[in-house]
Amino acid sequence: MGRLILATFGSLGDLHPMIALGRALAARGHDIGIATSGFYRDAVESTGLGFHPVRPDVDPGDRELFERAMHPRKGPEVVIREWVLPSLRESFEDTLEASAGADVVVSGDVAFQAPLAAEAAGAAWASITLSPASFLSAHDPPVLPVAPWLERLRRLGPIVNRLVPRAVRLVTRSWFDPVRRLREELGLPPAGHPLFEGKHSDRLVLAMFSRVLAEPQPDWPEAAVTTGFAFHDRSDFEPLSPDAFAFLEGRDRPIVFALGSAASRLPGDWWEVALGAARSLDRRAVLVLGPEPGVRPGTAGPDVLVLDYAPYSEVFPKAAAVVHQGGMGTLGQALRAGRPQLVVPFAHDQPDNAARAERTGVARSIPRREWSVRRAVEALEELLADPGYERRAEAVASVVRSEGGAKAAAAEIEREFADELGAR
Repeated sequence: MGRLILATFGSLGDLHPMIALGRALAARGHDIGIATSGFYRDAVESTGLGFHPVRPDVDPGDRELFERAMHPRKGPEVVIREWVLPSLRESFEDTLEASAGADVVVSGDVAFQAPLAAEAAGAAWASITLSPASFLSAHDPPVLPVAPWLERLRRLGPIVNRLVPRAVRLVTRSWFDPVRRLREELGLPPAGHPLFEGKHSDRLVLAMFSRVLAEPQPDWPEAAVTTGFAFHDRSDFEPLSPDAFAFLEGRDRPIVFALGSAASRLPGDWWEVALGAARSLDRRAVLVLGPEPGVRPGTAGPDVLVLDYAPYSEVFPKAAAVVHQGGMGTLGQALRAGRPQLVVPFAHDQPDNAARAERTGVARSIPRREWSVRRAVEALEELLADPGYERRAEAVASVVRSEGGAKAAAAEIEREFADELGAR
């Protein structure tokens, strides 16, 4: 069996699929290490996987930085140019140390140091993409947070939509000068643009999301394989309390409102609007605040269950509808639960995820800037009154549940890297 290092950076939505993949590989007998921010040490080690800290270790209490990172238009640039790339050399050194003796390095979307570390360590390299937007396909163009109106061009076809990724390539080229300089210093040959071909392995690209959201496209990398979602929400370690379970099993299904680990730090008026909408609809509600909520709601009342953190896999299936921010991890859990959804995207890939959820026929979407009691009530009334949403959600859920993304991804890694992993 072999040794693999899984390198990632970002929120729990980035970490959890890596943990799920790591556990699937460990179950097959491989030695697995997760290389990511030191902040996640406990979350990784509690699963029994190896942990390797990689700088930068972002302080989750830095509210000003998080506000800029979650800006609807400038967020991606802040994450890349102010969080990740200023520490590129340190990230490389940490990942190279973790990769000593590794047979395969697997990297997430913004772990830009990992391909360099794999190359320098003499290890094979596989890459992971967690959302369809990351492929920047002209045949299936994403909704970009910097210009959501570009979605109107979808119907014009790939000839027109090819102009968008070309523009993104030009605008962002200078962002990655640190990557090019470090490659030169290390004596490594030039590579492609780190947001395009440079982030995709030429041997295996794991598209770890469901085909219900995106089918393979002609301009995806040749090595891309769609596996389905890889789920991990710590359900083995944090079961619901008896009181919470009793509430979920109550007289009628509640509306579940949830924010992912990043958006939960900057909710603004999210929870107040959620409570107002539930009261206007005379529905019970569950508020899942997130692992480190930035704001706690006011007085909730007996028809509201407030949870600091709860495994989505245990809460979402009990919902009449799930209202969330559209992070890919949260969206995947809601799709698996088979419940209608209202998606309120904040930033990054969330607007594209919301649009894809709507196209499956299981969801409605409201822009974050329009989040209000009136808009929430209107959308939820439609979701709850039309049985078609529930029927389609159940049909989609049967597909998502059948895919087994973590096991499928582990099998693809073993297939492609059989020689390297069998060398031991």
